[in-house]
Parts: sequence; C-alpha cells; structure tokens
Amino acid sequence: MFKRSLLVLALGLISASAFAKAVPYDIDANHTQINFSYRHFGFSDITDRFMQVSGVFNFDPADPTKSSIEVSIPMAGLSTGVPKLDEHLRSPDFFDAEKFPAATFKSSKVEAVGANQLKVSGDLTLHGVTKPVVLDVVVNKIGEHPMTKVPSAGFDANVILKRSDFGLGNYVPAVSDEVKLQITMEAHQAKP
Repeated sequence: MFKRSLLVLALGLISASAFAKAVPYDIDANHTQINFSYRHFGFSDITDRFMQVSGVFNFDPADPTKSSIEVSIPMAGLSTGVPKLDEHLRSPDFFDAEKFPAATFKSSKVEAVGANQLKVSGDLTLHGVTKPVVLDVVVNKIGEHPMTKVPSAGFDANVILKRSDFGLGNYVPAVSDEVKLQITMEAHQAKP
C-alpha cells in the first residue's frame, strides 16, 4: 500500500509539472519602453518613445511558447524630449490622443525560432485600426532579479510598421511611412 501511494504521488507530481501553466508576471513600467524611429524629410532618423506601458503577461519560463501578453500603450506616455512636438504628435495630425488614448497589442501565438529567439504574433490596435503584426523577440534573461529576489524575465523585440496602414499617413513620403519599433521589457513574477 505504501509503495502504491508513493507511485500515485510521483505520477501526480510528474503530470502536474508536465501540464504547468504560464504564471502572471507584472510588467515593470520603469524598465519597459517602446522606441520608434522614422526618417524626417530625408535629413535625420529620429527616435522617440512610449513609456508607461502596462498589461497582462502570462509567462512560462520552461516553455515560452505557452506564454501570452496583452499590453496597453498610453499616448500620454509619448516622449520626444520636445514638448511642442509631443503635442503635435498627440494631435489629430498624427495619433489623435484625445480620440484614441491608447494603443494595444494582444498576442495570439508564440513560436520558438532559435536559441533565445521567439516570434510573437498578435493584433496591434493603433489609431482605431487593428492589424496583425509579428514581433521578432530576443529573450535577454530569465532568472531571479538581483534586487527584488523574485523570478524575472527580460526581452527585446523589433517590428517594422507602415504608418499608413493605421491611418497615420500624414506627410508621407516626406516623413517615412515605415516606422521601426524597438521594444525592451522587464517583468517580474506577480505576488500570489
């Protein structure tokens, strides 16, 4: 009877780990940003950023393909370093932040494509338009954070978008239609 109980317990532990689920992680807004760059009238390549990113991130460190993410990118977090340009980009000429206060991304699929490399497919909603996008993701590090002492994960991601696909085509081609997004994200396992 004792051996049988041990066998049942062992099988239960094996099956529990085999079906482990992604657990919630909190996105660290202080160490997460979305940089976007574009060519300005052919003279310069400008880089601006979105801060204050928030959302729901369910992460499985053992199998990142079982992970999912849903983020909100507030237009209030747009920062160029030039207040008048921030106002212009938030105006109806571009993001129309009053009408569309946030962009969102919701993943639909995560694929492993190499060592520490993922492709994350999902829907990006920007300026009231939803389009499928695929992010090229690099897993920077997974492990205990040295300051918080909790399981943490860090990623970088890239994607190229066309502004005109999202109804943001003003000044094309003088200001490039293609915009490069570079995303860096840090997240920490949520407290139960």
